Amino acid sequence: MDNFSTEPQRRQVHDVTEVNRFLTKLYSVMGLAVLVSALTAYLTMTVFRSAVMKMPVAMMWIILLVPFGLAIGISFKANRNPAASFIMLMILSIIYGFEFSLLAGYYTGTQITTAFVSSAAVFIAMACFGSFTHKDLANWESYLSAALIGLLVALIVNMFLKNPMVDYIFSIIGVIIFTGLTASDAQRMKDIYNNFGDQVSTNGLAILGALQLYLDFINIFMFLLEIFGMGGNDRR
Repeated sequence: MDNFSTEPQRRQVHDVTEVNRFLTKLYSVMGLAVLVSALTAYLTMTVFRSAVMKMPVAMMWIILLVPFGLAIGISFKANRNPAASFIMLMILSIIYGFEFSLLAGYYTGTQITTAFVSSAAVFIAMACFGSFTHKDLANWESYLSAALIGLLVALIVNMFLKNPMVDYIFSIIGVIIFTGLTASDAQRMKDIYNNFGDQVSTNGLAILGALQLYLDFINIFMFLLEIFGMGGNDRR
């Protein structure tokens, strides 16, 4: 969505009711994606557990890599083909749910629940702040994106160093980064609709926004899960 500019001098083309309707659609799709992931993780850990244990390693790697392609596909197709983008988002949600189920064995039910509830609370608070604040958060995205790149590089380096304390610190930093990105992404999607909603597919824009906020939520959850997992003594 870098082709859109949300400069304040541009004429706004939608009233408050239309914007709120768009936000409802966006968060409904995003919430559905989270629900699909949670349901998939549950079914994988229970009903399909034995089948997953027999899955070839090569298939596991394919499943791990597919989400990157789906995310790119949604970004390119959202405006042109909202229906296809929605289907890809649901497939992405299923795959992430499957991946979460593989990680669940390393954590207790209490740790997973605490991380999920905490993630939901942080996400809702920051999404509301980003959607309704009058403060311009455009600068947040620039700084946080740069910080995210640095964090990713540091995480890769620490994969070889294998320092648990560094992982713990990076997880805290990750939560801070994606908490800020949640607010800035929420505001950016609202501004894009408010300024360009007459030029793009509303459904496509809602799906694209749902993807971005879904990924923000997932990253907050994963980093918090790592924090709670390290902080607990009963990790599986």
